[in-house]
Amino acid sequence: MAPSVASFSAFVLAGLPLALGQFVKAPTNWTHATGYSDISVRYKEVPTGICELNSTVKSYSGYLDVDTNEHYFFWFFEARNQNPKDAPLTVWINGGPGSSSMIGLFQELGPCRVESNGTVVNNPYSWSESSNMIFIDQPAQVGFSYSTPVPGYTDPNSGSIVVLSNTTCPDYAEECGTYSYPNTTLTANSTAGVAPNFWKGLQGFMGAFPQYSRHEFNFATESYGGHYAPIINQYIEKQNDLIANNTLPKAHHINLKTVLIGNGWYDPLIQYQAYYNFTVFPGNTYDYKPFNESVSTMMYNALYGPGNCVDMTKDCYARGINSVCSFADNFCASNVENVLDVFALRDEYDIRELSPDPFPPTFYVDYLNSPMVQEAIGAYVNFSESNSAVSSAFGSTGDDDREDGTIEALKSLVHDNMTIVLYAGDADYNCNWLGGEVVAEEVNAPGFSTAGYTNITSADNVVHAQVKQSGKFSFVRVFESGHEVPFYQPLMSLEMFDRAIHGKDIATGRRTVKGGYKTSGSAKSTYREGNSTVQFEVVNATATYNTTLNEPDATSAKKSFKAANKRRLFKPAKSVVDLTS
Repeated sequence: MAPSVASFSAFVLAGLPLALGQFVKAPTNWTHATGYSDISVRYKEVPTGICELNSTVKSYSGYLDVDTNEHYFFWFFEARNQNPKDAPLTVWINGGPGSSSMIGLFQELGPCRVESNGTVVNNPYSWSESSNMIFIDQPAQVGFSYSTPVPGYTDPNSGSIVVLSNTTCPDYAEECGTYSYPNTTLTANSTAGVAPNFWKGLQGFMGAFPQYSRHEFNFATESYGGHYAPIINQYIEKQNDLIANNTLPKAHHINLKTVLIGNGWYDPLIQYQAYYNFTVFPGNTYDYKPFNESVSTMMYNALYGPGNCVDMTKDCYARGINSVCSFADNFCASNVENVLDVFALRDEYDIRELSPDPFPPTFYVDYLNSPMVQEAIGAYVNFSESNSAVSSAFGSTGDDDREDGTIEALKSLVHDNMTIVLYAGDADYNCNWLGGEVVAEEVNAPGFSTAGYTNITSADNVVHAQVKQSGKFSFVRVFESGHEVPFYQPLMSLEMFDRAIHGKDIATGRRTVKGGYKTSGSAKSTYREGNSTVQFEVVNATATYNTTLNEPDATSAKKSFKAANKRRLFKPAKSVVDLTS
């Protein structure tokens, strides 16, 4: 019998230093299964209280063995408030490249959150309220996924893993533990490269758990997911065609219905220019200008000066040479994107906050590195939010500076009658909504150019967002929200998700969307929040965020210099704004 929620949580954490690393004992007591396409799956049922607090809702975690020395970690949660065998299945992945999907699970839309004292609390706005949810760490070596487990330590300067010859921790290492062997040949190095093994992972899970895979399938992501989602789902559709032609006899048709992408990084040529649009002209809707005239001019020249960011990116698009694309991305990131970090000391993921920004909180990282939690979920390696080997692999091909068909892939998904929702928190600079809006216009879904923005109605009678929708394609601007939208606007996010996967209009959730549906309103979303929630002092690292006031709670927000080392090891992705001539 599983212990009670309260006692299990206390037992996990009591007396344990929540180490950032320790040598991990190889898990046992797996249930083994063979999924579709002969993909091996290892899993165990996760005890109540590790995350899901409702003892009647099951969760499972384990590994999808997608290739030799490539093992994807997954964590699955049954849908709440309904028979999970009748519920749809939704996958969530984070971006990076190299960011763990545990970010989405614990900071955004999963069944639980972790507080500063290590206590697990329920998230009433979990997307599992509407769907079965599976979170997958991909590609190999990200989060709890691994190639080969090895003893090692993290280099404090580079963030990379240094492999040790044995499990003796040397004096010069701040912390040692078990990590995935950081071999860049044992992971993906491009967006196109992630699709085949991700598809294999889905084949494995769906074959091992057919009871949760009988109905429609939905794909949700954010950030670098603007690259991942279009290409992966286009690949899924092409595999479905092969299955229909009996070319893949052991494979299973994936009934893809809905794709949601939050603050995505889709098209660098558009979105690098959007950094200027968001900060200088026409500017953001918080009436906040982070730069003086000199810095603004410098940023403009770095973009449009002869041979600079725009020209380099066009050259990358034209020639597609790894070294050209990699050099272009490094230049653009350093001289355009990072201007906000260097000259304004602002958080790229929420321009309202100074760095270090404590939101969303990262207390869950220590929690996932508790030995008892790792044993409960069957982890082979220690957890980290971001993996430097994967980031380096993608950097070597310059994937971040490539568009590589993401917009054309979105167009093909629209053609295939998918529900597509591109949503963006409007305080995010990194993948800002101005660039995302231009991308939505470039997709050019039928009727979208003549649709208008309308308010999204929510159960709390507060307008948290606006949507422009034509047919099954929509773009959502979310007010008072940073990069990770479900953290900042949890109610609206759940309503948006629920409406999308059930084929309802995003604005009200009351109409079944058919081909002729179109929102009416202004061509542009013109609402301005003003700067009342913009912070001009560093917020305490243990502060709490008030989703009603859309700012830190006053009693917890006082600056704490001792806590100025907030751990944000991941950089969700580049992000996005637009190009206004």
